[in-house]
Amino acid sequence: MTPTETIAAIRADARFARASETLAAEHERTVQDLITLTEIPAPPFAEDQRASAYLDMLKAHGLEEVEQDEIGNVMGIRRGFGNGDMLVVAAHLDTVFPAGTDVRVKREGTRLMAPGIGDDTWSLAVNLAYLRAMDAAGIRTRHDILFVGDVGEEGLGDLRGVRHLFEKGRHRGRLRAFLTVDSPNVDGIVSGGVGSRRYRVTFRGPGGHSYSAFGLVNPMYAMAEAARGLAAVPVPVEPPTTHCVSVVSGGTSINAIANAVTIEVDLRSASAAELARLDGRFLAIVEQAVATENAARSTRAGVITAEIQRVGDRPAGETPKGAPIRDLAAAAVAAEGYRPSFEFSSTDANVPMSLGIPALKIGAGGRGGRAHSLDEWLDVEPLEVLRGMRSSLATILALAGMEGIG
Repeated sequence: MTPTETIAAIRADARFARASETLAAEHERTVQDLITLTEIPAPPFAEDQRASAYLDMLKAHGLEEVEQDEIGNVMGIRRGFGNGDMLVVAAHLDTVFPAGTDVRVKREGTRLMAPGIGDDTWSLAVNLAYLRAMDAAGIRTRHDILFVGDVGEEGLGDLRGVRHLFEKGRHRGRLRAFLTVDSPNVDGIVSGGVGSRRYRVTFRGPGGHSYSAFGLVNPMYAMAEAARGLAAVPVPVEPPTTHCVSVVSGGTSINAIANAVTIEVDLRSASAAELARLDGRFLAIVEQAVATENAARSTRAGVITAEIQRVGDRPAGETPKGAPIRDLAAAAVAAEGYRPSFEFSSTDANVPMSLGIPALKIGAGGRGGRAHSLDEWLDVEPLEVLRGMRSSLATILALAGMEGIG
């Protein structure tokens, strides 16, 4: 069967119709799960409380081998009837918001507002809804499905949850395909992983009085030279490649030569080769900036040095054109009347993509906006949500090998 025929067969099956009816009937339960989870804070590197709640939800949904691994991911298996190969269906537990952020949900009709409500708490709730729908419809799949709530997707979390799953997790030898459900948007399918290297560079020097020590080397000037040098680096439009000096800090007083200043830098590319090239260029720029400042001013009280710390390393990768996972997802999206497109982004799917494992980011349904802001919102209008959920459920069932199809 072609991908389009496979999706059509799934959608025509009476079991899929029953699953869809369950998704519709349990809409408010799914929304309540969303509210419950959203109001449990999950700041970077502190996802424990939400992870514990989600672990209990996975247990309540009858999964097997429900557990929390050593990095903090929670997961459970919906057993298939085949040889034990696994499809991973994941959503991330963490948000970008620090401890103390007000995460109470406000509701105006079908619109809900709270930090992190769409990225990615909605997907956690929707994945539970898929479980209930499959069980109510009596759907069996050839492959096991490993449902995961993972940690460390955002920011300096550096994809640590999914990285651990594929590099050290006890199921790593059985993971054959990966879907991260992330954001409401279903027509934009992420098939390319934008890699990133992130650095914190601290320039140090002797410091001194801005007047009486004038003429000594100044780490601020070395930092500025490094920033200027990076700004001048040309990068290709294709593959998309970017660089940014994002955070600057340091100094003690307006009338003092700083003894330490720090910049944080974000380097990105959809190409592993371009990212490596940009990485090497940036490190050379830092070295040259230090040398330039040490040559430009007096080092009698000490020299400028640069302490370079890599604080993030997300691999680049791509699930290429022609991969069955792409064609199945596109067919499922199109079957609901959306126009599918393939995009590059930085998501949990970067990790399996970089390992050559078929992987995509798909959407949970509904509409949302203002992600990563305090006024993030999600519209859970039932019919629009159902369209998106049906699309992603069909993708999951096609990849997991729905019994009697194909």
